[in-house]
Amino acid sequence: MMIRNRHLEFFSTTPHISTFLVGLLAKMEERNATDENFDESSINAVKASLMGPMAAVGDSLIWGTLRIIAAGIAISFATQGNILGPILFLLIINVPAFALRWFCLNQGYSMGTKYFEEFAESGAMEKISRGASILGLLVIGAMAATMIYFELPLQVGAGDFAMPLQSYLNEIMPGLLPLGLFGIMYYLLGKKMKTTTLLVGIFVVAILGSFLGIM
Repeated sequence: MMIRNRHLEFFSTTPHISTFLVGLLAKMEERNATDENFDESSINAVKASLMGPMAAVGDSLIWGTLRIIAAGIAISFATQGNILGPILFLLIINVPAFALRWFCLNQGYSMGTKYFEEFAESGAMEKISRGASILGLLVIGAMAATMIYFELPLQVGAGDFAMPLQSYLNEIMPGLLPLGLFGIMYYLLGKKMKTTTLLVGIFVVAILGSFLGIM
């Protein structure tokens, strides 16, 4: 099979670490050109077998962790009207991403298939993926607790003994309502509801709740 046709086959993985596989495949193509006994079918086999595990690690590390951390930092500045919000988001996302692309390409070409074989056998890939997922969940939890504002102005009692319902809820569990709202959004997203529909629904409920004085 010609090199051009071989690399037109389906390939999908996290772009930020895909350069590792690009470098690895370049090394294999180089060996294929100089070694008559080299099995060229192994090139596509390696690409097909590794793009899934690489996507799992890359998605957890980049999209599930780094992007959320960048968004959390950026939102905290942006809510105060600070221009550093979008600038920091772009820097936190792109600087490590471009550095990772260069590093992965260099390592993939210089180490060849042996590196990934040892990496997979040691179980490090699963550990990195699990650790990145845990870190991402921790960041999401912190963002839900600090950046979601939802309180009820309703009063419980009468006259001088009236107390805000929110104060009772805070005594039971601080941040209970933001947590509940986050849980509802997470559930609806799990049911494949479109984010646009969710945003419109939040606007409608918030406007009606404010108009009726219950939110």
